[in-house]
Amino acid sequence: MNNNISVKKHDPYEALRFPEFRNFNIARLCITIASQMQAVIVGWQIYEITKDPLSLGLIGLAEAIPSICTLIFAGHITDTNDRKKIVMTSVILMTICSILLLIVSTDGIEVLYSNKVLAIYSIIFLSGIGRGFSSPSFFAFVAQLVPKESLPNAITWNTSTWQTGAVTGPALGGLMYGFIGAVQTYSIIVLFWIIAIILISTIKKKPIPEFVALLSLKEKLTSGLKFILEKKIILGAISLDLFAVLFGGAVALLPIFAGEILFVGPEGLGMLRAAPSVGAVTMALLMTRRPITGNAGRNLLIGVFGFGICIVIFGLSKSFYLSLVILCFSGAFDSMSVVIRSTVIQLLTPDNMKGKVSAVNSMFIGSSNEIGAFESGVAAKLMGTVPSVIFGGLMTLIIVTCVTIFSPRLRNLKL
Repeated sequence: MNNNISVKKHDPYEALRFPEFRNFNIARLCITIASQMQAVIVGWQIYEITKDPLSLGLIGLAEAIPSICTLIFAGHITDTNDRKKIVMTSVILMTICSILLLIVSTDGIEVLYSNKVLAIYSIIFLSGIGRGFSSPSFFAFVAQLVPKESLPNAITWNTSTWQTGAVTGPALGGLMYGFIGAVQTYSIIVLFWIIAIILISTIKKKPIPEFVALLSLKEKLTSGLKFILEKKIILGAISLDLFAVLFGGAVALLPIFAGEILFVGPEGLGMLRAAPSVGAVTMALLMTRRPITGNAGRNLLIGVFGFGICIVIFGLSKSFYLSLVILCFSGAFDSMSVVIRSTVIQLLTPDNMKGKVSAVNSMFIGSSNEIGAFESGVAAKLMGTVPSVIFGGLMTLIIVTCVTIFSPRLRNLKL
């Protein structure tokens, strides 16, 4: 009797063996690097012109408003139309925005030069529409590029690609802006977008998903909200993450810290922007070896509390290298809370509610970075840069303490 049993060996490169996914993943890397480079340059340009912290907060608001408004509609359109076309359209729109930023930065057109700040805000608003469509369409398109059994590996590579771009992009953007200037750096950003468009164009058109009668958009949103409000543990996890990002939006004020507090210029700004992502990637690698979801509630609270402590110390720091280290730790603690929140939502939400709950979660958490940037800008305008950052960190600590005391179910949650 033959007792040999064929066991499929785990292949860490499984998804990358599919050429279409490989091309799309490289395109995602180019898109992430371009977006992150652009965020650094826009922040530095706006503050260099205005010297007003509120103007930095308005960048986030200019992108968040169109992104939030289009998100639910984009999800519905993605589920009922050709996903490749939606992906390509959103990428082309964001490419056009980068080209417009390049034109504005040349100072060659008098009308644009005299209204440079308004022109930049308008372009960022337009890019927010593209981002609103790209988020759900990218997520859904990946599932059409690999077989179902390879999807977990594809998602892992997708996440790793984003994190790599989030580390590389800000550092590249800051260094290039410091050494070669805005126009040349925007030219390289546009080149990254064009490479992404070429790679996506090599992917064959995919079938439109079968249409299933759905609730109205209003009912979909309401039912998702209702479910979250009824599930106190999910509500607590989302609320913690939401408030941590809202009050801990020190990243929006990094151009001020780089220019006026740490005196490191745009090159240092790029390193400061990249530091949280370095911490997040490191923590993500550690969590693959030692999962932290066993004592999920406790570790979630530790993650958000640690993030708040880091924000307070960063606000007090006058040392560039200490600030880099603290921002790395803030990214690591933030990564803990993000992983646990995502796991809580996945495990406690039934299959027939995952889409609706995910849409609501994306609306609140996905755009909270931009809303948090606006809050940080307003607070810095009213209180001053350093006091506003310390205030945000302290508010995060107060919220975590209240949740720890008044929500024993979340505190004792085990998955």
